[in-house]
Parts: sequence; C-alpha cells; structure tokens
Amino acid sequence: MTLEELHECAEKENKKIQNGKKRILYCSAAGCVSCGADFVRDTLKAKLQEHHLDKECDVVGTGCMGLCGEGPLVKTAHDTVLYQNVDESAAEQIVTSHIKENRIVTSHQCDISSPFFASQYKIVLENCGKINAESIDEYIGVDGYQALAKVVSEKQPQDVIEEIRKSGLRGRGGAGYLTGLKWDIVSKAKGEQKYIVCNADEGDPGAFMDRSVLEGDPHRVLEGMAIAGYAVGANQGFVYVRAEYPSAIERLKLAIKQAEKAGLLGSRIFESNFNFRIDIRIGAGAFVCGEETALLASIEGRRGNPRPRPPFPSEKGLWGMPTVINNVETYANIAPIIRNGFEWFSKIGTAKSPGTKVFALAGKIKNTGLIEVPMGIPLRTIIFDIGGGTPDGTEFKAAQTGGPSGGCIPSQHLELPVDYESLATVGSIMGSGGLIVMDSESKMVEVAKFFMQFCMDESCGKCIPCRVGTRHIYGLLDKISKKKGTQDDMILLQELCMMVKETSLCGLGQSAPNPVLSTLRFFRHEYEELLQPVETFQEFNDVHEVNFEK
Repeated sequence: MTLEELHECAEKENKKIQNGKKRILYCSAAGCVSCGADFVRDTLKAKLQEHHLDKECDVVGTGCMGLCGEGPLVKTAHDTVLYQNVDESAAEQIVTSHIKENRIVTSHQCDISSPFFASQYKIVLENCGKINAESIDEYIGVDGYQALAKVVSEKQPQDVIEEIRKSGLRGRGGAGYLTGLKWDIVSKAKGEQKYIVCNADEGDPGAFMDRSVLEGDPHRVLEGMAIAGYAVGANQGFVYVRAEYPSAIERLKLAIKQAEKAGLLGSRIFESNFNFRIDIRIGAGAFVCGEETALLASIEGRRGNPRPRPPFPSEKGLWGMPTVINNVETYANIAPIIRNGFEWFSKIGTAKSPGTKVFALAGKIKNTGLIEVPMGIPLRTIIFDIGGGTPDGTEFKAAQTGGPSGGCIPSQHLELPVDYESLATVGSIMGSGGLIVMDSESKMVEVAKFFMQFCMDESCGKCIPCRVGTRHIYGLLDKISKKKGTQDDMILLQELCMMVKETSLCGLGQSAPNPVLSTLRFFRHEYEELLQPVETFQEFNDVHEVNFEK
C-alpha cells in the first residue's frame, strides 16, 4: 500500500460510515460474550431481517465498551445511545422501538454522562467499542497506520526515538522504565539482528487490560510494534500472548494477515527499504513468563525460567540479540504520540508520569470493568466516582494495585495520586493495571494468603529464596489465619518477607512479599487479633527486642 492508497482508503471508509447504513454495535469482548453477547447479536440480526430493516442497519461486533459488569452492552452508533444488561427481549425492543420507530428503550439505557464515562480520558482505548475490531479498513478510517506512514516517509529512526523520549512515556507493564531510553539503548546496541517483542502474557488475578486491547484494537498494537522496529533497526517482531486468550489470538492472527495483504507489514513498507514481520508465540500460562527473561526463553523454545541480569535484554535478548520488550498498552500509546506530538502527550497526567493508565476494576465495587484515566488521578476518584463505591452499603477498606506484586492501599490514603512515585510511597506499584477493591468484610490476612499462594504456585523454582521462601511465608499466613500463630511467627513472617524480597532472582520473587508487607504495615491489628495470647504485648516486645513499628 502506498501513502496515496492509505489516504484514499481512510477517506472511503469515513464516507461509508457517515453516509452508509445505520450500525448497531455490540460488545464482542470476552466479558460480554461470557454473559450472552452472541445470543444478543443473533437476535438483533434476526429481528432486523424480520422487520425488513437489514438493508438499512448492520450489526457490528466491537471491542470492550468498558462497563463489563453491566454486559452485554449494545450501542447505536448513529446517536450513541448505550444499552446495558441487554438480553434477547431487550435486543428485540432495540430493533422494534429504537431502530424502527426512533424511540429509546429507557428500561435498558445507560447514562453515558455518568462519572464512570465522564471522568475517563481515552488514548489506548479510544477505538475500543467504536470500530469493528476485525476490519483493517475501519482502523485506517480512524487514522490507523498514519503514524507508521509518517515515520517511514518523513522521519529518521533517531527522530522517532527522540519523540518517544520527550513524551516521557513509561512502560505500562510494571516498573515504569522510560520507553524512549530503552529504545535508544537497543538502537545503539551491536547485533546482526534486532527484535521487537510484545509482552501480552497478562497473568495478574483480576487483570484483563491487555486482553481487551488485543480483542478490540489489535492493529493499534501492530502499528506501535512496527514503529518500534523502524526506530531501533529491527525487522522481526513477536507477540507473546497467553493461550487463555483465544479471541485475542484469533483477532491478532487476522490483523497480521490483513496488514500483510495491505503491505503494511512485510517487505518494503510504504515503498521504503523498511521490512518488518510480526509472528505470534502462544504461552502455556506460566505467570513467571511475564518476566522478560523468562518470556524470551519461552519464545526460544526453552523452559520459561528467568536468568540473572545484566546483561539486560536491550543488550542481549532474544537469541542473544538486542531486543525491545514492551507490553500491549505501551505499544498502543506509540501511534497517538507520533500523530499528535510529544507535547500533547506530556501535558496529560503528571510531570514524571505523563499520559494515561488503563485499569481493570474488580472486586467489591459497583462498576466493574475497564477504565482509562490520566496519571495522577486521586484514588478516591477512581473508587467512588468512576467505580461507584462499594456495593451493599459496606465501607471501602483497601485497594490492591499491581496484582500479586503490589500492595494494599488503605482508606486513609484515598487522596493518593495514582502514579508511579506516589504508589511506591505506600508500598505498592502500578503493575500492569489490575485494581482490586476490598470492603469492610474483607479479611486482610486472607487477602495476603491468597496472593502468596498464587506466587508460591507460580514460582518457577529456579532460586531457593522464592521456591522455599514463598512456601514458608504461606505456611505462616495459614497458621496465623487459623489462630494458631504466635508473636514469634509474626517476627519470622516479616524477616522471611524481607529475605525473599532482597535475595530472589527475578521480579516474581522480589515482589511476592509486597501484599504481605503492605497488610502488615496498614492492617497489623488484624494479624494480632488472630494470634495466641501472650502475657502482655510490652513484655513480649522487651524479651525479643523487636520494634513492631518498623
């Protein structure tokens, strides 16, 4: 495809959307499909045919519309009316009342002016729920592949790296390493071959951000990877995705075929000397393969065990060659930055954490689903304005960010800005974006025990601190939860957590104690209430010379 053909395709698609048939959009993401979206789709199509409306209205599947807890979700594109909890009866009413007679079905209408929608700022998710995720033409119609065309035709590789560096974009997969700096290191590294890897091995409990992006806007990720390839001098990319994401995998495969057929992946992209291919590698579900060195080992066909760093993958990665590894959300930010400029992006969020962050809201919260908000937004706004607060009149108790690697943030820190630096001050991390809410009925020792069991089961077993330490920590938590623990166990628990944190080989072990340490810090009384009694707390403290305030 040439530049002229890309512009012609975009113009043609826009005219088609503006002047063509009406469209009923239904959420075809995994969440809505699990509660009957396919039956809703079939009902909509059948009723359109029955009322002879199929020639003036199409039914189109899109990506996640956000409010997953109220699915299946359906939206009429011509007047942007959103319907929630749509069953077969409601689907029939949407056709017979809304489409046929222009009367909104108020019983299922969702208020799109509510804080859940109004408080969000969408960059990564701007196309999800709006376009057909399986149509490259619709992606091109919303400026898709324009950024790739711009860099290949107008920019030198170092100019692209500088644009990303100035934007301040940080990796959205965990630690928040500067994306532009990582690309710059790889571009300058020596190697006969360089690789681009997309980490889509999303394993945190309660997390579904990457899955939703891949299901709803796969071309956006492919375009970001291709731009990264151009910037660092790589001609091969890999998407490492979980086998548990069949819909995401199928849409990725389709998107790659479409892009190759259109000449947007493959050889001589936009009639230039830039060549770039993307292949898919499917993971078997090991959580540790989210760690970058374990992920690379898995792509190479070896057991997914981490290795010591340095050397880092940017210098010696896939098959010993310089490799860029970013996650799905990071790549999804690339094209908008190139199209709109680094100044635009850097003004969103905070000075040190610019841009937005996608979160998966889950747990004891009214509005479960997928959201995207500016960095630095107060936790209170996420929990109570966007999330609607806790259900059933219970009180908010804590929010877990960062999954098994994160910490529990208590109610006294509700005004905390949600950015990398602020979360670190309370012992948590951003992680990939899972946000699990707990209410007054949640038992924090059980919460810590749940996450520790997860880390214990998912440990690859390569290093002793993680393999043995997580098991002993879980054993102590289990003992305390059954009211058999003592103050000696509390001392040992904290010592073990610090040992595992400081001596484990990879990020899984190093961060596994975080949920325990954060609950010990903010909810120590819940642990102590379960302990076997001692004569007096002060006498015990004196005997063991321990300062429990540390």
